[in-house]
Amino acid sequence: MNLRAFFSTFQRDVLAGTVVFLVALPLCLGIANASGVEPFAGLVSGIVGGLVVAVLSGSRLSVSGPAAGLVVIVVDGIAQLGSFSAFLAAVLLSGAIQFGLGMLKAGRFAAYVPSPVIKGMLAAIGVLLIVKQFPLALGLVPGQAANGAPAAAQAAGTIVAPFGSVSLVACVITLLSLAILIGWETRPMRRFALVRIVPAPLAVVLLGIGATLLLHMLAPSLAPPAEHRVALPSLESFAALSVALEWADFGPHFAQLVNPDVWRVAITLAIVASLETLLSLEAVEQIDPERRPAPPDRELKAQGVGNLIAGAIGGLPITAVIVRSSANVHAGAQSRLSAIIHGVLLLVSVFALTSVINLIPLACLAAILIYTGLKLAKPSLFVAVAKQGFAPFAPFIVTLVGVLATDLLIGIVLGILCSVLLALYANLRRPIVLAQHGDHYLLSFRKDVSFLGKVPLKHYLQQIPDGATLIVDATRADFVDHDVRELLDTFVEDAPRRGIAVEVRHQVRGQARAARGWSMRRAATE
Repeated sequence: MNLRAFFSTFQRDVLAGTVVFLVALPLCLGIANASGVEPFAGLVSGIVGGLVVAVLSGSRLSVSGPAAGLVVIVVDGIAQLGSFSAFLAAVLLSGAIQFGLGMLKAGRFAAYVPSPVIKGMLAAIGVLLIVKQFPLALGLVPGQAANGAPAAAQAAGTIVAPFGSVSLVACVITLLSLAILIGWETRPMRRFALVRIVPAPLAVVLLGIGATLLLHMLAPSLAPPAEHRVALPSLESFAALSVALEWADFGPHFAQLVNPDVWRVAITLAIVASLETLLSLEAVEQIDPERRPAPPDRELKAQGVGNLIAGAIGGLPITAVIVRSSANVHAGAQSRLSAIIHGVLLLVSVFALTSVINLIPLACLAAILIYTGLKLAKPSLFVAVAKQGFAPFAPFIVTLVGVLATDLLIGIVLGILCSVLLALYANLRRPIVLAQHGDHYLLSFRKDVSFLGKVPLKHYLQQIPDGATLIVDATRADFVDHDVRELLDTFVEDAPRRGIAVEVRHQVRGQARAARGWSMRRAATE
């Protein structure tokens, strides 16, 4: 590569990395907030995703960081394990599991997960995101004030509701944010150069910062209070960074590795994060102009190392994220350098932009995640899956309901079991068909016949009268179970006594294999 080409590629990667940083910053903060942890935990994961995973990954365009799809696991995991430090042990352990899956070359097995199950999982995550972000979107303050009066009476710009006090300012910010997110990608808006340059999440964040500053100047009583804004600790040095990480209390959590609940959460994280990562890789390959594939096993190992580090230093679990990856592709990224630059910028923002970040209302971040949830669980998805028929729609709904009623891992397992049962039913449904024309009978094996085909076969053979002619057509069956072959052998041996002429037609291709151990022969009346 000549010098001019190198600088051209470098410039495009720097630009793409900057765009991804502007997309990732509000997402890191929003996902951390939705997970009920310090916003710093989300930034830590974004930094690790950019500076560690991007270096080790085999994908040139994929970008990793905290994912909205894991919010449900994080919230449930922290509640189940009792503390974030115990959850960090599960994150660390999930990284080790992912690395082991990569070493075992298990990346190819993700392709066997039925598409309806994945869609059902993502739709359930979307529903949960919407439900869990509504309180923040409304600026909800539950309960009563200290003197027993309603909390709404203690603050301007709030109204009393049965479930607490609702901030009108937060509602307006949420509605404006959703309007920006929905309208930003429409054709009329894309005509403006500013809209094409500024990512929609960044526009929402800028709206929130502007609203906070404006209200502080014009109507301080209506401005979002500190508890309704991002609270990132002020960092002026790397020493302050180490102090900020102390909130994670990650020293004692290594003792949690013997806790079976930690292993359960870790396995759930490893499976869901791996699935989301591999799905993201496939999506990135589809939108990559050069269609460059990424080795899935190397990606699993890279993600495993990333989660090992994130769990050790107090970050949220990491996956490859399609939102950031697609922004990276569309911004013209050429190599992994763009993802690394995005990680560097996230690290710099921790030191240089704390005061600006802390002006962001939580309602803005809630709107971003609600919009993400709407995209994951959009009504058109339900309609599209339903139109495909009962076979894909059933596991989709079973997975969706299973995740909402229990948790992600159980919901995924239920969806896969539903898909397997439907596949078995489809394969076992009428594998053998009997047709009659006069005294001639045609017994057709329409597909492979398992041991469950023995019952209908016995029923059909009982319908063959003495003196009839029977043709057994097994040309479309690659496999016929031993019990079925044995039943046919018995019938063929007894056919001369009943005056029945039997002709068996084997599959020509692979006939030697099909006939192995099958002693069926033609029997005719003498």
